[in-house]
Amino acid sequence: MDEEEDRRLYAIAPEISRVTVGLLRTVVGLEPAERVPEEALRVADDVLARLGTDGLRSLVMSLAGWAAVGMENVAQLTGKTYEALVDEIELTCLEANPEG
Repeated sequence: MDEEEDRRLYAIAPEISRVTVGLLRTVVGLEPAERVPEEALRVADDVLARLGTDGLRSLVMSLAGWAAVGMENVAQLTGKTYEALVDEIELTCLEANPEG
């Protein structure tokens, strides 16, 4: 990233942090589970409309950070490796959509 990009993303970081926490509060434990991607898409569309691609990119960076921390915590608690956890996620994706 260049300095201009850093400044733009830094300026929207507080708003994206609020959006990320709000999204997580909404989707963790949401039933039925099919509503999780629907809510995520609603939030992504809202961020894109309000903050453009910088907002969407910042949201992805924020969610990736939270996902990594969460997986690290699960690995510590379960004694599984990070790779094993990613393999489980990949297997779940394949089972959910075996054609691709």
